[in-house]
Amino acid sequence: MREKKRIGVLGSTGSIGLQALEIVRAYPEKFSVEVLSAGNNSAELIRQAKEFMPDMVVIADEDKYISVSAALSDLDIKVYTGQDALIQAAEYSNIDMLLNAVVGFAGFEPTVRALQHGIPIALANKESIVAGGELVTRLALENRSIIIPVDSEHSAIFQCLAGEPAGAVEKIYLTASGGPFLGSSMASLATAGPEEALAHPNWDMGDKITVDSASMMNKGLEVIEAKWLFGLAPEQIEVVIHPQSIIHSMVQFHDGSIKAQLGRPDMRLPILYALSYPERLPSDYPRFSIADFPKLTFEAPDIKKFRNLALAFEAMRQGGNIPCAMNAANEVAVQAFLERKIKFLEMPVIIEKCIKEISRITHPELDDYIQTDKEARTLALKFIGKDNGNLH
Repeated sequence: MREKKRIGVLGSTGSIGLQALEIVRAYPEKFSVEVLSAGNNSAELIRQAKEFMPDMVVIADEDKYISVSAALSDLDIKVYTGQDALIQAAEYSNIDMLLNAVVGFAGFEPTVRALQHGIPIALANKESIVAGGELVTRLALENRSIIIPVDSEHSAIFQCLAGEPAGAVEKIYLTASGGPFLGSSMASLATAGPEEALAHPNWDMGDKITVDSASMMNKGLEVIEAKWLFGLAPEQIEVVIHPQSIIHSMVQFHDGSIKAQLGRPDMRLPILYALSYPERLPSDYPRFSIADFPKLTFEAPDIKKFRNLALAFEAMRQGGNIPCAMNAANEVAVQAFLERKIKFLEMPVIIEKCIKEISRITHPELDDYIQTDKEARTLALKFIGKDNGNLH
């Protein structure tokens, strides 16, 4: 009988992490949890630790360390805190796979460390590849590791490519729901607040990713991610708006045929596929019926209205450390928008200013990425007005 796959879950209290643990709970004969980490949700981390009994837990917020440690003191669980501990957890030798569901650039170095140690990664932290795709993909190759995408779109491409010969891809189509502002006017976007941006019609995601979806930066990040995951040129990647979120993405091959992966908008499906790969486990999740969707529609994205998508394509073409700067500026801008410090349409203004001012490094290494991230965040805060009081 095959032993259980030992899983480490970084970001276990977020949307992806919670759904991953739901899968582990449903397949106790297939998976065990050896590592759990959370940013600051100590109460949920404690509850998870008591249920899954991992070898170690990490609470990134150092102020929460004492409470977590005290709550787990009578259990055989090691408790650590801080970003350095999160990085060390990623390279833990007692795991067979790492699910990196940390949100933002904080997940980049854990991805690097896991790959350096040859640990397979189920990757939900798209910023790892957006910021440092050249380094991440090189490490995966050098250490004979594998990156299995958890994003529904990249999981779809990954599945469509199974069994296909190398070099057969002509183009891929990443589908986008259009988010809550599909069809909105520029005037309405100018006054849109966080409540409207967080009201996604199809997907239940965390605040940062949901705002990214509303601004189409999420799709821009996925474009850059696809370039590196699948070894594509920018002209081989196209985005199409598909409001029903049934076709998760498509691959067009050089003979003209197209494969599409379809399913309900349920993140448990790509998470289950990534965790169980190369198996495909049966599930009792609700089934998709094409009879319920007699009309599937597609349209081109409006890159004038949603400038973040155009900025992502430009950052991808420039390459080097520019996507890293774009990602950092976006994280700062999204947080400022959620805190009502800037307006929705000001986010791309900040991002564009940052990527124009950052010095381009053609082939950055880890320290270059870390420095670029810091510089771009400082610039973004300046443009938001914390330093000069004037965004424009």
